[in-house]
Amino acid sequence: MQYLAEGLRLPTNGLDYTILAIYFVVVLGIGFAARASVKTSLDFFLSGRSLPAWVTGLAFVAANLGATEILGMAATGAQYGVAVVHWYWIGAIPAMVFLGLVMMPFYYRSKVRSVPEFLLQRFDRSAHLLSSILFAFAAILIAGVNLYALSIVVEALLGWDRWVAIVVAGVFVLLYITIGGLSSAIYNEVLQFFVILAALIPLTLLGLKRVGGWDGLTGSLEKQHGADFMSAWGGTGIGDANPLGANWLTIILGLGFVLSFGYWTTNFAEVQRALSAKNLSAAKRTPLIAAFPKIFIVFAVMIPGLVAAVIVPNIGSTRSGLTYNDAIPLLMRELLPNGVLGIAVTGLLAAFMAGMAANVSSFNTVFTTDIWQRYVKKDQSDAYYLRFGRVITAVGVLASIGTAFIAASFSNIMTYLQTLFSFFNVPMFVVFIIGMFWKRASMKSGVWGLVAGTTAAMVNYFVVYKQGIIDIPSDQGANFVSAIVGFVAGAVVMVAVTLFTAPKPEAELAGLVYGTTSPDADEAPEEGDDAWYRKPALLGWGAIVLAALCYLPYSL
Repeated sequence: MQYLAEGLRLPTNGLDYTILAIYFVVVLGIGFAARASVKTSLDFFLSGRSLPAWVTGLAFVAANLGATEILGMAATGAQYGVAVVHWYWIGAIPAMVFLGLVMMPFYYRSKVRSVPEFLLQRFDRSAHLLSSILFAFAAILIAGVNLYALSIVVEALLGWDRWVAIVVAGVFVLLYITIGGLSSAIYNEVLQFFVILAALIPLTLLGLKRVGGWDGLTGSLEKQHGADFMSAWGGTGIGDANPLGANWLTIILGLGFVLSFGYWTTNFAEVQRALSAKNLSAAKRTPLIAAFPKIFIVFAVMIPGLVAAVIVPNIGSTRSGLTYNDAIPLLMRELLPNGVLGIAVTGLLAAFMAGMAANVSSFNTVFTTDIWQRYVKKDQSDAYYLRFGRVITAVGVLASIGTAFIAASFSNIMTYLQTLFSFFNVPMFVVFIIGMFWKRASMKSGVWGLVAGTTAAMVNYFVVYKQGIIDIPSDQGANFVSAIVGFVAGAVVMVAVTLFTAPKPEAELAGLVYGTTSPDADEAPEEGDDAWYRKPALLGWGAIVLAALCYLPYSL
């Protein structure tokens, strides 16, 4: 992410700082209130599996409302136009529905505390350890993205030194997670969800008013950039040139299937919210509840980017002195009065803190339960793991401060995050999906699928793309291709390894593979639970209907 322009310093006053201070006091208050419920390690890492669906659902979507969503997606809108909707209607909603209806029954009934722990049950210790290390590493990198983005926004908008912004944000996230565990993070994410909307909605409405409504916005941008700029699919034919650097096939397969399903169904920072739900029904509804606001949030981040492209026609060029990442701050300076400006700044900070907290809380769970407890310090008391979880949270925050500066080497935070997803989430997804739907997949195929998928994605990005062996028009297009390559390589290697290694005993697959029943579940499925799920034909028709609904907005 490039530095925000110096000229974007906001005219904040005492009222704005008061609103910001009140928010921080409330955040810490929630942490102390949640502390009373933290008595065991399960309470700390998974809220004792006691939260209602509406809370976990809002936390699920808020955990994703970080640096990517606010600055990254607005920047993408200013640069690529309406094509930004692909990251929502193609790259999020179908995968969120799939997670809720298909994968959560596996996760929740197996009583796992993390996503990598599921691989231990389905495959073996080697797959479990490798996936735990990869996820912990990725979580710290992504937490660093949010912290870095927060620091440069605060430096440019409020005039704070960058190190001050990093320390203040890191300390607050550390305090409320260490004090109240996942419950504190989740309840703060619910608060942050509404604060973020309170910041983005006025910005969107006032921005539209400034440029003459939707018709004025469309007319101006089509005149500047052509009709394709305001069309989701314009210029995406195979062989056609477009700023996104991707055609319809790589968008659907790379973003819509591999990257999307890899992120939403195996990223523990999201799945952890559903695992903290009070029962299976609430766990399944968590991503479904989150999917509804996700449909509409795209407008609150896309429209400000489009408006910025009208107000500064040459945004993103050296002539304007503004980068695409300046879209949101530009509108905040131009449109918002004091008071509302304070809410907007608070909303930005809330977004970054939510993204960082989600990754830090998932990191401390995986590191404690999947690495430390499983392979380093076994058979300790529950109180020991609770104390260690708090300590490793502090370590995770400190590590995030370090990785924040890795993000500085990338000119666009969205590109950086998509690169990380193609390296880490996609290989895990292919192992999960094959393991869940193919009983023959052997125990050793899991770890080799992870190795092959991660390696292939990295080779495609750093060698094939960066060395110019194949001409891919943009970093985003390269990420889509890397995701597809990683998925295919992982799947092929899993099948090949399975042919020469022993499968897991069928008795140990109960509840872990499609069509089997958990050993502690009743033979007759609970009505309204997963009876539909045992009907593949119904699942197929459901997928067709879902695909049609996802494409419908593009034809309007």
